Amino acid sequence: MAPGEAPIAEMRATEDASFDVVLTPLAGAQRPALDAIRIVDNLFAVGRSEAPFNDYPPQWTAGLSRRHARVFVEHGAIYVADLGSKNGTTVNGVAVRQAPARVRAGDELCFGGELCYRVGLEPRARTVKSGSASSLTHLLLVPQRDDLALQPVDVLAFPFLVSKTDEIFARYKDRYPHQVNYISRRHAHLFLKGDELYVEDLGSTNGTFVNGRRLDESALPLADGDVVAFGGDHFVYRVSLQKSPDVEPTVTQLSLRPSADSAADADKTTFVGAAHSFLDIFCVDPALQREDEVNEAAQPGPARAKRDGAGSGNGAKNTKGASAANAAHASGGAADGSGKAAARGKPRRWKMVAGELRKVLADGERTNVRRAAAWGGAGVAIVVALGVGLYLHGSSERELKNLLASGDYSSAVTVAGGYLATHPADTKVRALASEALLKAKLPGWIDALQKAQFDQADALLKDMKTLSANNADAASLVGELQWVGDLERFVAARGGVDAPIRMYVDEATINGLLHRWDDDATSHQRALDRIASYVPVFAEPYAHALSHLRKLESDDSVYVAAIDRLNGVIQTELARDKPDALPPVLDDYAQRYPRLAGLDRVRDDLRQYTALLNAALSRQLTSLLAMMKAAHFSTPPFQAQYQQLAATRLPSAEIVRRQDAVDAAWQRGDAQAALNELQSMPASPWSDVLAAEAAHKKALSDQYNDLQKARGAKDYDQRVLSFYASLDPQTDAWFVQSLQKDVAALHDKALAQAQDLLLRAQSLWKEYRANGPIGGTQRLEAGISAGFRNEARLLTDAQTAARQGMRIYTQLKADHPADFDRLLADIEAEASLQRRSLTELRMVLDPGLLKAKLALIGGDQSEARPSP
Repeated sequence: MAPGEAPIAEMRATEDASFDVVLTPLAGAQRPALDAIRIVDNLFAVGRSEAPFNDYPPQWTAGLSRRHARVFVEHGAIYVADLGSKNGTTVNGVAVRQAPARVRAGDELCFGGELCYRVGLEPRARTVKSGSASSLTHLLLVPQRDDLALQPVDVLAFPFLVSKTDEIFARYKDRYPHQVNYISRRHAHLFLKGDELYVEDLGSTNGTFVNGRRLDESALPLADGDVVAFGGDHFVYRVSLQKSPDVEPTVTQLSLRPSADSAADADKTTFVGAAHSFLDIFCVDPALQREDEVNEAAQPGPARAKRDGAGSGNGAKNTKGASAANAAHASGGAADGSGKAAARGKPRRWKMVAGELRKVLADGERTNVRRAAAWGGAGVAIVVALGVGLYLHGSSERELKNLLASGDYSSAVTVAGGYLATHPADTKVRALASEALLKAKLPGWIDALQKAQFDQADALLKDMKTLSANNADAASLVGELQWVGDLERFVAARGGVDAPIRMYVDEATINGLLHRWDDDATSHQRALDRIASYVPVFAEPYAHALSHLRKLESDDSVYVAAIDRLNGVIQTELARDKPDALPPVLDDYAQRYPRLAGLDRVRDDLRQYTALLNAALSRQLTSLLAMMKAAHFSTPPFQAQYQQLAATRLPSAEIVRRQDAVDAAWQRGDAQAALNELQSMPASPWSDVLAAEAAHKKALSDQYNDLQKARGAKDYDQRVLSFYASLDPQTDAWFVQSLQKDVAALHDKALAQAQDLLLRAQSLWKEYRANGPIGGTQRLEAGISAGFRNEARLLTDAQTAARQGMRIYTQLKADHPADFDRLLADIEAEASLQRRSLTELRMVLDPGLLKAKLALIGGDQSEARPSP
């Protein structure tokens, strides 16, 4: 084992932490004193004021800008981003522009045209942390101005980009348009360096401030209690760092601690900030910076004086609107006022008619007496007609009022329905009809609701909807009752408000109920208040509904938000082919969210998906096909990911169908049909595996035919046993059965053969261990060294011999030493570990080289069996 190299079992780290990036000064440079730079963090700053460049003589760094470039690791890949430096950054002579450039081992990386390095990768040595060391679990940003109604921000994963386009700040744009525009699109970012949290300004227009001091070009570590401001004195937050002595933080596993909740105002909703990507953070577009609005108060020097005497307009507190009860009262008052106005209007109409009559009757000319009498009679007729019309017009309203006063609500509903069928716009009658409908039907609905007879309650609401077909006012009130009924049905179905939140079952209903309420909460509350004023017994279910609503809002902000974050973590890790990172995350969620139900389903899907992915990455076609036939995922993130995997990396449906035909022919002993089917398979990413399987099956078939011809020969017994040991009991069942009698006759020789094979496997395994297991340096080599090839051969030969020996014991159902079982298990575990470790380097190694190295390690018993 090379010095400083950890054993394989100790190399099981995340992909991002499995190697260090080493920048070695190019040979022949005029600065022989320069040392290699080892990058151990996910983000490395390049600039005149950054280590180690700040220790170089000034003439060496003349070409560097203060904020020159950043080297970072994302999902196991290495990138460099130029930050608009004066003299530029190049990779293999190609300039890095606005977008970060990918960097690979062996590339030439130059900064400012002077400092040039060769990029290398080296396995990361294992570090043991002190038991007293604490690590950051998450960051809580607590607003420092109570007059602005800003929400706390809970940052659960890093890096985190501060941007005016992010919902965290964009939500305030209508209320504080200038202040939001003081924040740049790429303003600042927060990131982890070791166990410390840093903040770095990204060249924003109005700056980032820590404890009142504006940041320069270098990142600054943040301590608990620091005050950080973005773009001025509006978005100002106190830093609350939550640390745990037991949990090691990762990019994807940083979760909420109850202690953090106390740092924020309990009456405010905490906004959860999601992790961003370094690729987005360092993707520069200078044109977008011109969209920022300059905050004079945040500028250094004379510009700051302009702030004196000028109010920012941010100090005014928001006033709350009228309560639902006051709103309803105000509405009623308006209706009463309009009614009185109408009543006052009636005498004026009578006065107009009487005035006209007085003018006619006051005419003294005798010649006009008859005309006056005629006009007088017409006036009386008009007055009578108006009175009759007005009386008839108000008859329905009076009748409804009388029926309501007498308690005959059913008749009132019938009368109102008949009238509104021809006069649907009569607002007064509509209001009376709504009151009648609620008083007639609501008590029965409340009784059904309280008895949890929800189907009966829905039937009553359906009847109420039918009766309010011509009354939009009543229909809207029935809609409010439908929401209350749906809410209570949901609470009861779950087993109460404190029942567990069922993942992938309850979120949609919770979101739907809250969305229906939040679309206009004031109007909904005013309508429910009105219903309670008509039917006072409704006050109790109304109070229960509001109580359940508050609990539902709490569950949405804590548990539904936690499920959304977990889905994001699952999607991220599965997209990186890192399902092994998820079990500790699920354990953490189970501990932190005790009312979260359904994690067992996620664990089951995770186990199934991990096995499928490993089989696909290891090119184990037979195992993979068997798992694909039994695959069944019950959770949405795994269902979506499996569909993507099946569409891009798994064998097609045509390959699966034809492989079934191959297996069927082979199992019935029709070797030629199986080979014909294999050889006519369509071209696909699995063609090499299918070709290897065809070659193996042909070799088995040929050797079996040769055995039949060699019966009675001197070496027949040995050849039979050797062939028998190479067979798989399930895949090659027809050949096993054909040779069963011959092998039974050679029982003792067969057992001796099995023992010899396992003893040989034991010897090869000891030699492999004595030389030292295949290490990280050998896996990262740009080629295949003699050392790697030799160790791979020892491991593969040991695995083959151990498997063949154990097959004989199994097929003969013979006892064998327990040490042989442990030997095979150890060899299988090491081979599997080596294949997984190689597969995780697929973003670092050349694809052809990776495939060649995997082929040397061997693999599944059905794909990698040597020809007999």
